[in-house]
Amino acid sequence: SSGINAEYGIAQAGTSSMTLVTMECLEQRDLYVSVTMPCIEVGTVGGGTSLPAQKNNLKLLSNNPDIQINAALLAQVVCGAVLAGELSLLSALCSGDLVKSHMELNRPPA
Repeated sequence: SSGINAEYGIAQAGTSSMTLVTMECLEQRDLYVSVTMPCIEVGTVGGGTSLPAQKNNLKLLSNNPDIQINAALLAQVVCGAVLAGELSLLSALCSGDLVKSHMELNRPPA
């Protein structure tokens, strides 16, 4: 059974990480950026949510007993973090800092 769980875990990680980032330049020269995560899997129910740390984190998110609202809130937090990461990565690419840091901090040749 552990082999089945391991295979499911790998497949689950693949589908959960599917993300589409789109950008559009609007008429006022504003940049509209959106993140779509069609297969995001977040946990707000189940056995693990009764553990003290998980229970406290869910309370930080919301005191609402409605499971669907809590799942939607957690999904929004995850998408917001992904959007922040994408914007950080894009700004590092545009400024040249990403390549510069890789060149400076890369491991020396063997």
